[in-house]
Amino acid sequence: MPVLGGAVTFARFRWEPGKKPLSDTRRWLAKGLASAAFEPLDPAKGDEERAAGFVELEDQDATSFASIIQGEYALFAFRIDTLKVPGAALRTELERWRVAFEKEHGRPPAKREKAERKEAVRHLLRQRATPTSRVHDVSLNLKAGQVQIWAASRKAVDEIAAALEGALELKLAPLTPGALAAKAGTPDAALAPTPELVGLESSRREVSDVEA
Repeated sequence: MPVLGGAVTFARFRWEPGKKPLSDTRRWLAKGLASAAFEPLDPAKGDEERAAGFVELEDQDATSFASIIQGEYALFAFRIDTLKVPGAALRTELERWRVAFEKEHGRPPAKREKAERKEAVRHLLRQRATPTSRVHDVSLNLKAGQVQIWAASRKAVDEIAAALEGALELKLAPLTPGALAAKAGTPDAALAPTPELVGLESSRREVSDVEA
């Protein structure tokens, strides 16, 4: 199963459908994921430094979501691209320009001139930069009603969970021991560490032996 390849850190959720009935699962998934599909950054346009959205699992550039259902699972991914101009490269280019400017004009550049040049250099370096990508697998069990998000970062998990809820109109609830206990109505006192777990019981026995 492709989603099991790679990292083994994941977060589990229970999902329930929202307002729309799941009469056509394949169409529902394709339409929902397409509404929040990944759109690549264009270094030549705009100043965006980040792009995020859903992609197909086996093709990180594809967003048709035509073949994401495999058995009882819907398998896809969430891609996050970031594009940043290296600060060291920006400083090097500006320093090179400053030296040439002073040599040509016999004076240091004015504040406005430095600001204009900095923006021009940033734009040039941005066009040359290559975005970095991180792709997180997502597994949606259509039969068991569970979601697995394969990411170690809590920030990434929260972002993907919110994107899923918005795109597919789902309600997600974390499947953690605490959440499961709360759903089952287990009192908080029953979840507290036992004396055996924290070592108090063995300490008591040792004290009793010494007193004896």
